[in-house]
Amino acid sequence: MAKVDGGRLFAKALKREGVEQIFCLCGGHIMSLFYGCRAEGIKVIDFRHECAAAYAADAYARVTGKPGVVVTTAGPGITDTITAMAEARLQGVPVIHIGGASPVVENDTGPLQDMNTLEILSTCTKWARKIYNVDRIPEYVAMAFRHAMDATPGPVYLECAMDLMVLGYAEEEKVYFPEKYRTEALPFGDPALIDKAADMLVAAERPAMVIGDTARFSAQYGESIAELVNYLKIPVMTQTLPRGLFADEETNPLFKLGNGALPVADVIFTLSVNNDYRVGKANPPMFNKDAKVIQVHPDVTKIGYNRAAEIGIVGGAGPVAKQILDAVKSKTAAKEDLTWINQAQERAKAGAKPWVEGFTAEGTPMHPGRCAYEVTKFLNTEGKDWTVVCDGGDAAQWIKAAATARRTGQIVNFGPLGTIGTGAGFTTGAWAANGKPVLYYTGDGSMGFYSMEFDTFVKQGIPVVCVISNDSSWGMIKLSETFIHPEEVAKGHVANELAHMRRYDKLPEMWGGYGELVTKPEDIVPAIKRGFESGKPAIINVEVDKENMSPVTKGFGAPFLKK
Repeated sequence: MAKVDGGRLFAKALKREGVEQIFCLCGGHIMSLFYGCRAEGIKVIDFRHECAAAYAADAYARVTGKPGVVVTTAGPGITDTITAMAEARLQGVPVIHIGGASPVVENDTGPLQDMNTLEILSTCTKWARKIYNVDRIPEYVAMAFRHAMDATPGPVYLECAMDLMVLGYAEEEKVYFPEKYRTEALPFGDPALIDKAADMLVAAERPAMVIGDTARFSAQYGESIAELVNYLKIPVMTQTLPRGLFADEETNPLFKLGNGALPVADVIFTLSVNNDYRVGKANPPMFNKDAKVIQVHPDVTKIGYNRAAEIGIVGGAGPVAKQILDAVKSKTAAKEDLTWINQAQERAKAGAKPWVEGFTAEGTPMHPGRCAYEVTKFLNTEGKDWTVVCDGGDAAQWIKAAATARRTGQIVNFGPLGTIGTGAGFTTGAWAANGKPVLYYTGDGSMGFYSMEFDTFVKQGIPVVCVISNDSSWGMIKLSETFIHPEEVAKGHVANELAHMRRYDKLPEMWGGYGELVTKPEDIVPAIKRGFESGKPAIINVEVDKENMSPVTKGFGAPFLKK
């Protein structure tokens, strides 16, 4: 009988799950898994820092809708990923983290990297286990995927000691490989509640919809969402993860009108929305206080969270939308009156004014909004199918608002944890998902977290142009502090300024790529084109002013304004 080590069993189990690549940084405790992946035809994408590798697994999952896999060595290899795992946990992204560990037979005797990493990782994942028997590796891999992809996805952690992974062997023919142990089925809503929701939407004069990030992983029957929106003429606000998933924002303007509609809507229909700060906790001023709320979510504990739900339906976004659409069609014809849509459009236009003022601002150094707007001129022409990775605090807000999503996973940004520095890892994961070029947009502060991952871009042949909106500071903090602690700022800033216009554009000299310093708006698009044409990862370092902030950053500071 053929004997295989623990690493090869891991690879075989991952192969059965359809895993095509893993993201990792090498280490002695896990090398046998790498060899197993090579034997099984699974690509091994290695990084310069484990946290960036975990971000890559996260972005891969966001773009594909399938779990991303990160593999790290024992001790610091595992603890290096904590922020990335917390980011995935709060955003609800299915990441499978496999970590090595010191030999079980040497527990508590002081071997290399002997620490309770299982306990640490259990605090930032939804499920964590340690494997103690080599024969059960495939069984635990199956469990991990089942937990990562349940009705409310999230990251999970599997730990395997070196004496199982590297030194442990099993007779392959006797190993149990689970089959048909996981369903892709999503919950449908209670029929009685579906009927009530349909009645409420049909009767609504000013309906609005919010599509939350969790909808990314309950998108079966997703075509029903756009059909329902068009049938009843509902303005929609979409959080980042599902942008482009249910509609092309370029061709369906209803998916850009939600912000204008929500403050005055009489019925608000939320699909897989976690009522956190990003939607104003579903309260004024973002949501109308008098609106009736129909809330759909696969997690029953989210129903009524922070805002009372007139109708609360436990179910997946796509399945429930299909049910409601069918019920609506049985009750009324498609709405033709555009009065409400025109009102929402005018309100959305007025609400977008602060953004537009930034996008069209003149002056030198250029406004940070103008930098983002010029980048989208490229994205709306030659770069229409590029993925846009948004990083940084204030910089990310500008590019998210300026960019258009035409397909699933086209815009990738951090979630409610507010994690900056994700960009390099997200870039690699997004590219690994579909092979499309990436416009990596970042601030100068976040650029410094994992700048050596440009070496990973070169090694993997990743087509990426990085545009740095360089305000020579930690802009979101520095600018919001002018509201929060004006008396302190009057004495000078503390710990939130960086070297003036550091020449990040010089970095590509190390890998034969292209770098350019840009100070004029009209030079941004030509610079991006030259960078891409170089055939190597490129950096376009754009000088922006140090005074203007996004409406989001201004919103952080505004509550602290002295009355």
